[in-house]
Order: sequence, then C-alpha cells, then structure tokens
Amino acid sequence: MKRQLFLTFILVVFFVTNVFAGGTLRLLTWKGYAPKKLIDKFEKETGIRVEVTYSNNEEMIAKLRATRGGGFDLAQPSQDRISSVQAKYKIYRPMDYSKIKTELFILSMLEAVKKNTLVKGKSYAVPFCWGTSGLIVNKKYAPDAKDYTDLLNPKYKGRISYRLKRPTLIGLAFSLGYNPFELYSNPKEYKALMEKIGQKLIDTKDLVKNYWTNGDSLLQLLRSEEVYVAMGWDGGGWKLHKENPNIDFVAPKSGALGWIDTFAIPAKAKNIDAAYKWINFMLKPENAAYFTNTEGYFTASKDAEKFLKPDVKDNLKRSFSKKDIDNIKWYPPVPAKIESIEAKILDKVKSAR
Repeated sequence: MKRQLFLTFILVVFFVTNVFAGGTLRLLTWKGYAPKKLIDKFEKETGIRVEVTYSNNEEMIAKLRATRGGGFDLAQPSQDRISSVQAKYKIYRPMDYSKIKTELFILSMLEAVKKNTLVKGKSYAVPFCWGTSGLIVNKKYAPDAKDYTDLLNPKYKGRISYRLKRPTLIGLAFSLGYNPFELYSNPKEYKALMEKIGQKLIDTKDLVKNYWTNGDSLLQLLRSEEVYVAMGWDGGGWKLHKENPNIDFVAPKSGALGWIDTFAIPAKAKNIDAAYKWINFMLKPENAAYFTNTEGYFTASKDAEKFLKPDVKDNLKRSFSKKDIDNIKWYPPVPAKIESIEAKILDKVKSAR
C-alpha cells in the first residue's frame, strides 16, 4: 500500500513538473484582464503556470516601488502612468519589440504607446485594451451633433450635460482647433488656452441642463430625454442604444479621447520569456476577441473583429470607422502643473454665475 502511494506521489510530481516546465508567470493586472479560460489555454499550450495578482494603477506603482521592480514578471499599468514613474523610480525594463509580434497590433495604438512611454530614448510598454469618451447623442432630437462644440450649441439649450472635469476642457480644445497635449511642456501657454476654453464654458453656462457627476445619473438624463447631447463614455452610449436605438455613442469629429491599458515588464522580472509569450498570446485575434466578448473592453488586437459577438462588433462599427480609431487622442502622461491649472479653471466655471 505504501509503495502504491509512493508511486502515485511520484507520478503526480512528474505530471505537475512537466505541465509547468516553463515555470511561472507572475502577472500583476486588473480584475477581468486575465480570464480563467485564457489562463487555462495558455498553461496548456506553453507549460507555463500563470499566477495572478489583481491591482490598479496606484497599487501597481506602490508594489513595484516597494520592491524596486521585483515580485512580478508582467504588469498592466495605464499608458499615461508609466513614463513619469519610470523616470523617477526605474521600476520597469525597456520593451524588446523584437520579441513582440507587432503585426498583431492596431498600429496607431502601438505607436501611441511607444511615444507616450518613452524615457531617455527607450519605450516601456505595448497596448492591451482601450476605451474612449466622446459624445452620447439622442439622434432623434440632435441628428447633427458631431463634435464637442455641440456642447456649446444654442440649438440644444437646456438639453446639454457634461462633467466639470479635465476631459471636457481637453475635448473642447481639440474641437476648436487646438492640440492641448502639445502644450503640456509649456504651462504658461497651456494656462492661456485653458482660460480661453473655461471662458467659453462660462459664456454658454445657460445652455447646460446640469453638470453630471456619476455615470448612472447621466444615463438616466438621456433615458428620460431630458438631455439630447452629452459628453460620456462609449460603454454608456452603447448600453443606452440597446434600450433606445435613437441614442448612441458618437466618436467626435475632432477625435474621441482615449485611454489605453498596457503590458509593461518590471525591472526585476524573472520569467521574461513567459511575459513576452503571454503578451503575444493575449493579442492573438481569437484570444483577444474572447477577452472583449467576455469583459466588454476593446482590444488592441488588429484582427480580433472577425471573432467578436455580433452585438459587440456592431457597437464598434457604428461608432468607429478606421479613420475614427486612428484619430483617437490618447491621453499622454500629465505633469502635475497641468492638473493644477485645469483644477483652477474648472473651479472658476463652477462658481461663475
């Protein structure tokens, strides 16, 4: 009996050792970004065990700072939270793009992430998933609303809503022909631009139904047809479209504002080979589409569309042409001075009568 148990134990050890012959990938990521079905598939294909720790931007930075980039093989920070942190704390290693199957990516997103994570001539990430803010429009009453300037349009007086937050200032700046991101390095010019945008918001304050503060309240305003034109997120617009085909998310003519969550390799990663394998695995069209179908976030995988569920694919096609996707204004890292300028402008708009 003891001999039989010993042989069973040896067989189990042999099996486990061979199943995970590629070692362990320690992944620091957001909840939902590593679906169990894909983990199981990856482990079976590669023999690499995946160990997941869920986190967010602030916690990722704190964990990696505490270990000087140790403890994990792959992390998934937002692209605008990498370069400033890397310049100060050196918690990531430069991305070796020769190990990335770049043909899998939407090129404009890959180039945006390379640019926005550049530190001393080296880039530190590749894109994984993305989302945007733009306009949510009731096309029954506002069929011609196409850009952020429609938030200032007297035609929709009393039927407009937006947040008094930085995306509103930035979106309006783009729609009025400026590029606010190019002024981040010049606080004096950025302040002058924001004062100009802020004054336009003050001058048109009587057009606004209200300044929404949470997503649920915005959706209710649009459902009840109290608001026809609003600034909001793509997911909210698509949710309302299911309920009322007249309401939908519209990518503004001057460009939706986009966030990208990425893959970045910590400075003291041990299983770097596994990290690159996971990146390429997750960007394979069929795997990327499974992630999008399951979690609702759009993927940076170029050819995932043909594997998307019909309703998910329809959302993307209705709101974004290829031109619209290439025109998305991806948030770059924000210098501290810029945020303080914006906060003062927004306070001024809020208190104006």
